[in-house]
Amino acid sequence: MKLLLKRIALKPTYTVGWLYIDGQKVCDTIEDTVRDLNKNGKFDNGEKKVYAETAIPYGTYDITLKMQSPKYKDKAQYQFCDGYLPRLLNVPEFEGILIHIGNTAKDSAGCILVGENKEVGKVLNSTATFRKVYDMLKIASDRGEPIKIEIV
Repeated sequence: MKLLLKRIALKPTYTVGWLYIDGQKVCDTIEDTVRDLNKNGKFDNGEKKVYAETAIPYGTYDITLKMQSPKYKDKAQYQFCDGYLPRLLNVPEFEGILIHIGNTAKDSAGCILVGENKEVGKVLNSTATFRKVYDMLKIASDRGEPIKIEIV
């Protein structure tokens, strides 16, 4: 399965994107501020990561649903998946990057939040959107299909 996150609005305090799964637009996203300005997947040439305020670098990453999040495993909205959220692997300078529920970049800490961008600087209907995205990824994961996300 191939996910494509196309960043469409790089703002000073947040980033809005479109998430495609196998070529079909599924939802909108919100992330922290993009600081990988030369889009090479690294923080160089004066670019700096700011903890909990920086979007992950551009690039392609594997996703697994096989790691339980200690932070979210006991949260009511994640009981349906027992806290096994989509986790991006081998992200340079980041650990524990997830796709999850949230409404603004303040809910992110580097993660990718899914929903509907119907309000400036926010995604709405995040819980329902996350369930939809998770269900699609879970089918692929259960089949043993590799899941990758490309961020452009």
